[in-house]
Amino acid sequence: YEDIDNLSVTTIPAAPFLHDGGWDATHRYFLTAANQSDKVAVIDSKERKLSALIDVDKIPHPGRGANFVHPKYGPVWATSALGNEKITLIGTDPDGHKDNAWKVVETLK
Repeated sequence: YEDIDNLSVTTIPAAPFLHDGGWDATHRYFLTAANQSDKVAVIDSKERKLSALIDVDKIPHPGRGANFVHPKYGPVWATSALGNEKITLIGTDPDGHKDNAWKVVETLK
């Protein structure tokens, strides 16, 4: 921290039951599972606001997730779901792959 005596807190309305998550590959966006709301919230750490609230399969895993570049969709963040075999891929590049950004681009079974 630059100035420990002047820390700030930002409240961002998102979804109930946010529970852990992970950064996209740029470390600008934090994706966090709302595991009882069946959503993933995308927080823009630079702008300090909610970028997206994405509907996903039932009970998204509240863990770190994984980043990789998909040959069709570009940069994605992947997470599993609790209680089933599905892997959800969410597009994470609002500049280079705008059509795929903050959407479920594919669900693997």
